[in-house]
Amino acid sequence: MPSAVRSASPRRNGITKLTNCRLLRGDELLWDDVWVSSITGKIIRSQSAFYEELIMPDEVVDLGGRIVSPGFIECQLNGAYGFNFSTVADDMAQYGKQLRDLNKKLAHTGVTSYLPTVTSQRSDLYKKVLPYLGPSGASRRAHDGAESLGAHVEGPFLNPTKNGIHNTSTMRVASSFSDLEDTYGAANITPPSFSGSQSPSFSSVSDSSDDTSLASSSRNPSDLPIKKITVAPELGAMTSLIPELTARGIIVSIGHSEATYEQASTAVSAGATMITHLFNAMRPLHHRNPGVFGVLGAAETAAGRGRRRPCFGLIADGIHLHPATVKIAWHAHPAGLVLVTDAMHMVGLPDGRYPWTNGEGEHYIVKKGGVLELEGTGVIAGSSTTLIECINNFLNWSGATIPQALTTVTATPAAMLGVQGVKGTLDAGADADLVVLSEMVSSNDGNGGGGGGGRQELVVDEVWKFGVKIFER
Repeated sequence: MPSAVRSASPRRNGITKLTNCRLLRGDELLWDDVWVSSITGKIIRSQSAFYEELIMPDEVVDLGGRIVSPGFIECQLNGAYGFNFSTVADDMAQYGKQLRDLNKKLAHTGVTSYLPTVTSQRSDLYKKVLPYLGPSGASRRAHDGAESLGAHVEGPFLNPTKNGIHNTSTMRVASSFSDLEDTYGAANITPPSFSGSQSPSFSSVSDSSDDTSLASSSRNPSDLPIKKITVAPELGAMTSLIPELTARGIIVSIGHSEATYEQASTAVSAGATMITHLFNAMRPLHHRNPGVFGVLGAAETAAGRGRRRPCFGLIADGIHLHPATVKIAWHAHPAGLVLVTDAMHMVGLPDGRYPWTNGEGEHYIVKKGGVLELEGTGVIAGSSTTLIECINNFLNWSGATIPQALTTVTATPAAMLGVQGVKGTLDAGADADLVVLSEMVSSNDGNGGGGGGGRQELVVDEVWKFGVKIFER
């Protein structure tokens, strides 16, 4: 257990010093202190505060040698704890309330920032829910829990032959950008006064001061609800529309796709920088046509010239992918791997049969243990795992070090989303979103990873948001 020493000074400055801990710094865990401010919500430069400004912290917390990581960033979450983002409430104020409840619970798993994901749905659903799912951290209220960095719309511009559990009746083909605006609502995908001449400078968060709603009226004018879109680039005019999306600050991800290697390469050259749940719902790797996976093997040109390889999401739950497949992906492009859960609203719920909005009609997902299936189909329906569980699986299957495993949910997704320096780092000036972790070793490696020396586990002990401790195990 950590020990805490409070300053005897009656004047409070909101600064806490975490000491006797190992900080995630690049590919290393370095013994050092980290100072955080609950007033600014930022990590502060300790030497400057102590030696130059003669500031003493209000509290010194001895972490007993544990690990301090930046808060985890989850890039594909469909819902959790009984709340599904892809649903419409009779009273949308209740939607906002359930969203706030989820944010508080999600933070307990180490996730401090995330992209709420909406699957392939009818246009009216997107237009109702997206204003609630946009960036939510501008108020900087620590006890709100995990913040949205913007919504991820996974559809409906997907290939019906790689639909997974998405209802093909909802899927569309885009011939112009107006098709996207018609589907999602123009205000959700195009900022005010957008000229198209240059990429706008979007802030990573927005104001959500209204206590009953997270609607768009409370946001900064430059914020967009949509941050990321998954598309099948081989259909319609989608590849030609990628530059228009990226000019609006929207991340384009290839997924649910039959794209050949050449088609995927063209999409990457056009500006696609992410692949949605690699291997799942896409053309499989073939030795004469490597498909989407093949772009991870393309040689990168000199810095500043040519294209870079995209990042890719990976679901390391032991159900979507074999451990050996996870290891292959890791070695193909270590700097691009982003662990995701693709979790559904059954996270934290008992086994059973649960309704799911999937276009028109009644649809149900059956949860049995860790496996989710669309009723009557035998098709995997997302996951019920948490990000820390995926981290631990990856750690044991890939041969990666602890710093490398943590980077897949911190620095790598932050860079992919364009929020590096603010999220995903412990550098001074970044948001003081932290996870304190302890290490454990169990008697076996659990999911067939092939290890013989016991399974290594990281455990979330504490979570700090904007310099405030909001969870302790």
